[in-house]
Amino acid sequence: MRKCVLSLLAGVASVTLVAASATAADLPARAAPPAPIIAAAPIFTWTGFYAGVNAGWGWRSDDRESVVLGGAVPGTLIFDNNSDGGFTGGAQIGYNYQIGSFVIGLETDIQWADTDQNVDVAFLPAATPGVFVPGTFDNNLSDWFGTVRARAGVAFDRVLIYATGGLAYADDNTGWVVGGGVEWALPTGLFGSSAVTFGLEGLWLNFDSDDDNNGGFVGTFTPVGGVATNVFAPDIGNDDNEFFVARAKLNFKFGTY
Repeated sequence: MRKCVLSLLAGVASVTLVAASATAADLPARAAPPAPIIAAAPIFTWTGFYAGVNAGWGWRSDDRESVVLGGAVPGTLIFDNNSDGGFTGGAQIGYNYQIGSFVIGLETDIQWADTDQNVDVAFLPAATPGVFVPGTFDNNLSDWFGTVRARAGVAFDRVLIYATGGLAYADDNTGWVVGGGVEWALPTGLFGSSAVTFGLEGLWLNFDSDDDNNGGFVGTFTPVGGVATNVFAPDIGNDDNEFFVARAKLNFKFGTY
């Protein structure tokens, strides 16, 4: 009897071991932990609105020619050929749209310009040829101007090279402007955001005053020891209303990328 019980127990144990082994073989393998998720760095884009400030220097054209005067004080004003220049500064706002590597946009700005409007000249009176009277010419130009310009360029990641052109205006005149520049997106975190850009820009402005001022007032001439005399057209060859501006720009782009 004892032998039968032991044999029975041994058989049950064998069956249990076999069943356990089969069950263990059917269990799924333990899954490996998921790989950590690494977020890709965002790609910079020039698309978006921006606003900023600028500062630079402006030069008037240095190829001015003599001005022939009529009226009560006929004669000729003779200008030197030195460029007049001064500080310019202002603010701008605009929008860029990037398509692949190409960037198009629109920008408007308003500028204050201190371009030394008082110019030393010599006056040759018509009644006394050969006698030169030194004096000062104060032109009738505005001390501020604005532009509305289209921009188009190519982006090399965080560097933008562009050309620009459009309308220029002042308090009493309009004209055109063309130019170009380069702009860099500054490193992330330098100003608490990657949306700050720095640029260098050159603009050539022409207000075409010579063509629009026939018969009009163009400035005043004051001889040494004398009184100011109004100067009217013809304003022959005087390019005072053409000038070049070189400036640095700092913009904040709304939206970091």
